[in-house]
Amino acid sequence: MARKEKFITIEKEGRDQGKMFCIKEMPASQAEWWALRALMSMGRGGVEIPDSMRNMGMAAMAVEGLKAISKIPPDEAKPLLDELMSCVQAVPNPAGKSIMRPLIESDIEEVLTRLTLRTEVFKLHVDFFSAAGR
Repeated sequence: MARKEKFITIEKEGRDQGKMFCIKEMPASQAEWWALRALMSMGRGGVEIPDSMRNMGMAAMAVEGLKAISKIPPDEAKPLLDELMSCVQAVPNPAGKSIMRPLIESDIEEVLTRLTLRTEVFKLHVDFFSAAGR
């Protein structure tokens, strides 16, 4: 089975309205290392991860996870957040989804778009919590 991917079209009004992005799941080894680094950083920062995390829906887990990351030192959070954004590609021609490319700075012009995409990347990767809870 191929890695999961999801297409996101920005619908909110603004400079990014109508732009399309593709989010692709990290390989398992990269996702595992990312999660371990995030958990170690949160532990060092005194962040408590609720036991109920396994029972949350994907959206709630993404929000809680990003909230937890926001509580760790910025120098530890930035590489983790940057790595999440490396899963996002621009789709310059939404009608032809087959053409994707890595992001460049001018692809995203609104902070809200970055936050939306980061949340969607996180949601794509957090399903291992659900699987672990079963």
